[in-house]
Amino acid sequence: MADVVLRPIDGSEFPAFYRVLAETFGEDPRDAEREAGQWVFEPDRSLAAFDRDSMVATGAIFSRDMTVPGGPRPVAGVTMVSVAPTHRRQGILTEIMRRQLTELYEQRREPVAALWASEGGIYGRFGYGLAARRGLLTARTADLRLRPGLDLGGGRIRLAGPEEARPHLVGVYEQVRGQQPGWLDRRDRWWDARLRDPEQWRDGATALRYALVAGEDGRVTGYAVYRIKPAWDSRRPDNEAQVLELAATTPQAYAAAWSFVANLDLVARVYKRIAPLDEPLQHLVVDPRAVRLEVLDGLWVRLADVGRALADRVYSADVDIVLDVTDDFCPWNAGRWRLSGGPAAAQCAPTRDTADLTLSSTDLAAAYLGGTTLASLAAAGRVGEVRRGALAVATRAFGADREPWCPEVF
Repeated sequence: MADVVLRPIDGSEFPAFYRVLAETFGEDPRDAEREAGQWVFEPDRSLAAFDRDSMVATGAIFSRDMTVPGGPRPVAGVTMVSVAPTHRRQGILTEIMRRQLTELYEQRREPVAALWASEGGIYGRFGYGLAARRGLLTARTADLRLRPGLDLGGGRIRLAGPEEARPHLVGVYEQVRGQQPGWLDRRDRWWDARLRDPEQWRDGATALRYALVAGEDGRVTGYAVYRIKPAWDSRRPDNEAQVLELAATTPQAYAAAWSFVANLDLVARVYKRIAPLDEPLQHLVVDPRAVRLEVLDGLWVRLADVGRALADRVYSADVDIVLDVTDDFCPWNAGRWRLSGGPAAAQCAPTRDTADLTLSSTDLAAAYLGGTTLASLAAAGRVGEVRRGALAVATRAFGADREPWCPEVF
């Protein structure tokens, strides 16, 4: 690091920034990806490493809100992290992570950071915990027989173009995201990026299609955004419906959206890259085995400021415990913290009282959204119970009604 300088870039340097990122990930720089990245890029929250005049590493933060138990809260979306192959294992990534987290804490910005990891073993050493998993959903449409008598509502489904569909997608998404841990806000530029659909991204599939679920009053209560990837064997069509996103404000609209996808003409298979582990589709069909979910890691969370982060969410049950927290990477988090709160509000402050639980800030981050339980971490030897019964109380308090998940990679 002796000759390497870290600093934010300005907008004019973004093409070079993107080129380092693309090449590090083994890709050729493409105009479509560069343009989409530049739409949401925040130069003042970027970091680039320069070895003399050459840019050799990148990192950035998106300013977003993420729903946690209690509602949407500010989150630092860490993204665009790369180190050129010529400068690996020289401490550059560590310095980028340290600089980001230190600034979040010292400038009292977002108390929580989150990211998607390219490799599962990278970010744990910087205090990120696996807070939300995802399911890779696949199914054969012939097996997706809906339960008899399932209520699909009394409305109808219609296809719409992207411009007509967009305000309806926004309306449904906004109603859902406030209740679903892990979902992010989408300002206009984020909807622009989410619905961008250049041909080189389709891998032989069609352009995006938009199915809107309307209730009896005509109000849109759900949607499915999908593509069709054509495939034919010697006897029959084997097309695949690739679902980018499916959301609804009512159980009936959710069932109707999935029913529509499962019954598309000439479609033999359904694929959804990101689905919740508690996907309701499993309970809408006669045979739950028809819905295959491969469990993968999803959102990784880091508590940049333990006290503010724990006070910034609510808890499923009343809790009053002392946490003895270790944190080698962000030492300001280390020490004992008294967390007291419940379904309405919470407080968290340093204390000298005797600890009830011992754990790292990484483990707290993994439990933060209510998915990874403190009890499961304790079973792995990562959480210690000092006061008998404290683990059960804390596990119930940190839990959430739904499995957290994030429907988009950022």
